[in-house]
Amino acid sequence: MSQHTPFRPVDKTARTLARDLIEGASSGALATLRPDLELPSVSRVALATDGSGMPVTLISALADHTAALGANPNCALLIGEPGDTGDPLSHPRLTLHVTAMFVSRDSAEHTTLRSRYLALRPKAKLYVDFTDFRFVRFAVSEAVLNGGFGKAWRLAPADLWPDQRTT
Repeated sequence: MSQHTPFRPVDKTARTLARDLIEGASSGALATLRPDLELPSVSRVALATDGSGMPVTLISALADHTAALGANPNCALLIGEPGDTGDPLSHPRLTLHVTAMFVSRDSAEHTTLRSRYLALRPKAKLYVDFTDFRFVRFAVSEAVLNGGFGKAWRLAPADLWPDQRTT
């Protein structure tokens, strides 16, 4: 008996839409697992990309999701906002299954991310240098793209960044 899958074969349309959603995301919903209660939790985080197009955020050590990521770096990001009109489910959105990697404040990577992040998110200048804030890179293991009703794809990192080695 054959299994029906809701996913279409990955094509140029899916790759382009997914990359556009990542590049254009100013925020996303970050899903983590709370270590104290082992319950899922979702937070809105600001997003940007690093020089290779991978998603990054800047988060405070005071946030619940920071503790959750420290205990379990496996998480998910949902990006893509509904438009001003129409059914919210008709607008594209992308779920990224990711591993969070904290960037040391005294590393060259931090300096590079800081410059790029501020170029993309200039309002972060207000808090980027607070000692409790750190950059987090998200290594993508899989992506699920919903392009609207009846348009779903499961993408691998190579579909998103074909010319780069991803972790």
